[in-house]
Amino acid sequence: MLNILYEDEQIIVVWKPVGLESQSSRGFGADMVSEIQRHIHKLSPKGGEPYVGVIHRLDKPVSGVMVYAKEKKTAASLSKQVADHKMTKKYLAVLCGKPVDSVDNFVDYLLKDPVENSSRIVDKGINGAKRAELRMRALETKEVEPYGTLTLAEIELLTGRHHQIRVQMAGRGLPLWGDRKYNPEFGGGKQMGRGAGRGRMGRMDVGLSAYQIGFVHPGTGERMEFERVPDGGIFGEFVGRE
Repeated sequence: MLNILYEDEQIIVVWKPVGLESQSSRGFGADMVSEIQRHIHKLSPKGGEPYVGVIHRLDKPVSGVMVYAKEKKTAASLSKQVADHKMTKKYLAVLCGKPVDSVDNFVDYLLKDPVENSSRIVDKGINGAKRAELRMRALETKEVEPYGTLTLAEIELLTGRHHQIRVQMAGRGLPLWGDRKYNPEFGGGKQMGRGAGRGRMGRMDVGLSAYQIGFVHPGTGERMEFERVPDGGIFGEFVGRE
């Protein structure tokens, strides 16, 4: 089940599939941390639970490349890179609609609602609001039945906020394909008809994937980059980018 892109004594880089939590799950379902712990234990059986440091997170319906630390010191170093904006993350997103400009920077202030597990765009002065910035580049726009106009875009996160890409794109009338939380046309499968993203498209996945990550290896000081383009689902509709 675990798709490993790179591993050494300090870090492990993996591909997180859709449907798995990126951190320890509170329920009985599988999660990435448990899968990595099981993998480490098989390689080197020892007493106690193997350490796996969570550096960044992906929403459950989002796939992507992730790096985890196998030591606490390594986790601290990678977390500092995140805080200092030295860890780069790029996403591929399938947007409902066509952006006005093919390249754009979006800056908003987001307020998280922990009760509803959602975020929304608010005015800058609102208490608890956090600045959110991303860079969007449209790659291809096409008509896809029964969804209408869809755009494949590359998005680079310049900050890391809760549901940031999903909220900021929806706030500009370009919600993500398949997003049940922020795209009204996929809200609970009530408005799309025809299965609201099921059928030949498979499961209800959000059209978002963290396809590229870059960071400095805490041990060697080498700049490392990993990339994997998502395949299947709605991404398969874009020829040459499967």
